[in-house]
Amino acid sequence: MYGDSRAIDGELFWRCIRLIARREDREMEEVMEIGGFSRNSKERRMPRTAPVLETAAIKFRPSAQSLIIPPSSVMATSSLPPKHTQVLVIGGGPAGSYAASALAREGINVTVFEASKFPRYHIGESLIPSVRHYLRFIGAEDKLANYGFVHKPGSAIKFNQFKREGYTDFVALGHNNNAWNVVRSEFDQLLLNHARASGAAVYEQTKVDAIHFDPSNPDQPVSVSWTHTPPQALPSPPASPTTSTFSRIFNRFSNAEQMPQVNGPVQGTTTFTRVIDASGRAGLMSTRYLHSRRFNASLKNIAVWGYWENVKSYAEGTRRSGAPWFEALTDESGWAWFIPLHNGSTSVGIVVNQKAYNAKADSLPPPPFSDQQTENAASTLAARYLSNLNFAPGIVDLIGEGKLVEGSVKTASDFSYSAPSYAGPNYRIVGDAGAFIDPFFSSGIHLAMTSALSAAATICASIRGDCSEALAASWHTQRVATSYTRFQVVVLSAYKQIRSQTGDVLADIDEDNYDRAFAYLRPVIQGASEMGARLSESELQKSLDFCVKLFDPTTPEDHERASFMNGLSRELLDVSTPVIAPEVLEKTLDVEYFGQSCDEDSGSDTEKAIETKMVLHKVNARRVIHSEYAINNMELENLDGYAVRLERGKLGLMKTSPTTAH
Repeated sequence: MYGDSRAIDGELFWRCIRLIARREDREMEEVMEIGGFSRNSKERRMPRTAPVLETAAIKFRPSAQSLIIPPSSVMATSSLPPKHTQVLVIGGGPAGSYAASALAREGINVTVFEASKFPRYHIGESLIPSVRHYLRFIGAEDKLANYGFVHKPGSAIKFNQFKREGYTDFVALGHNNNAWNVVRSEFDQLLLNHARASGAAVYEQTKVDAIHFDPSNPDQPVSVSWTHTPPQALPSPPASPTTSTFSRIFNRFSNAEQMPQVNGPVQGTTTFTRVIDASGRAGLMSTRYLHSRRFNASLKNIAVWGYWENVKSYAEGTRRSGAPWFEALTDESGWAWFIPLHNGSTSVGIVVNQKAYNAKADSLPPPPFSDQQTENAASTLAARYLSNLNFAPGIVDLIGEGKLVEGSVKTASDFSYSAPSYAGPNYRIVGDAGAFIDPFFSSGIHLAMTSALSAAATICASIRGDCSEALAASWHTQRVATSYTRFQVVVLSAYKQIRSQTGDVLADIDEDNYDRAFAYLRPVIQGASEMGARLSESELQKSLDFCVKLFDPTTPEDHERASFMNGLSRELLDVSTPVIAPEVLEKTLDVEYFGQSCDEDSGSDTEKAIETKMVLHKVNARRVIHSEYAINNMELENLDGYAVRLERGKLGLMKTSPTTAH
């Protein structure tokens, strides 16, 4: 609202007034939240009195200044960004909104500067189930679950080496374990509004122009300079009756502290105690000041996508309906996605090695669609996009007679990158501002929230004296790097399969990060051989070969059949149990089931054996990444002798025993 820069438009304001007059309290609460108010958790009901807006100044955050809505063409002083805040968050995307919500719920004064005006477009529509656990911690899970996004029960992945697709069933691990396919403009606004509702002060259209550092400690940021574009002035109110219970409220608005009319952007400076850089791929700290961004040589890709209407649905009419489809391109240059959305459109895109994309530009086949399906798609970009879909026959089939939405084709560089550090004295870097991994495994929002929670926890730890600021910053870097490396190795394993070749990827993997992320996997990979002191290309390739089994073409029915087999240990199907060495797993299978039950002359038994082995190797590979799917991994995984204390009101770091499991 205006009293804390959370501006609402005039229509919303007068709707509030009309609702109060009709005493429609429940709808009023709804409108207040949309407008950016936050209910004090101790106040569960709106007062059933006429002058609700006056009492809102006390009962609703922000509480520093009373609710001030100035007359038309006048901007209240308080609508400008503050001169100082305890924690400044640069960027209001998922990482920034999440960090702001978590910190605000701890009673910390948080301000968010977002350069855009939400809602704004963004790509990255497929979520993984971990988002539920993260949103539950900040009280936003129900908002997402009830919004109406497409229910994502799992995901289908088709590699060229196999005749059928593999399917990862999220719901098999629990009926509330689904994820969603989201329209990012709406999902991101939901999170930003939740940050407001949690008590964070959000300033949209506020671009950070520069970060300034302490002259006595050049590594420590202390302030930012910004350019703020004020929201449009509210319209003049309608004529009021001569006798009104609201008269003293409007008089109060008229007598509010005001400043002269502001035309155009305003510039200023805000100091802070701590700052979180959530500026997205622009990466303000990493690119402009630290110069620390490192690109992965093996994942320099380009993404091109568009939106289609009236297409088919994968596995329509089954429990897999709503699942996205991912497919390796038949020319081995990359992969494609097909993600259904709740607004009736379907996101369809390709991710291709940039050199390969440019090299085949002049030799592409004609698009596999009729002119009626792609009319008004005459741009060079759209033509290349449509032609490249020839290499994704599964997606062409799913598109069927669908039609490309006019003007919807977009492109972006899809280079994966990371950095040696994501924190320093009184600053944290989160989300895409620090690291980005190819979206094949839909890990973007997960890594955003993991890093955001880590930033919030380590800032709280430093403030509350759980540890030193230096240790808290180091812990954040290790947390972000460890989670990133897990997904990085899984994605690289997929690319090894997609390209049907082995590339040298050792240069893209930081050895220390690998050791933390896969400490339990190294001895499994090495087996009986002596594990070298340094990570080798051979060992890394074995890791990729192990992880790629995540994408084996099994189905929920295959897993269900395996679960009913006599003599098969239940632990072999439990993704939460420790990783098993592949050769040990093979021997166990031979002894427990296949050695006893399979007749070599029986084709059905042989096929059953192959199918079940594939299921069990896939479950074994899923154990590598399973810890990332639960937020309590932050409590269990020991980094430098500390783990997250994941308790509202006490968020921070706690010392762990040396025996804490990874």
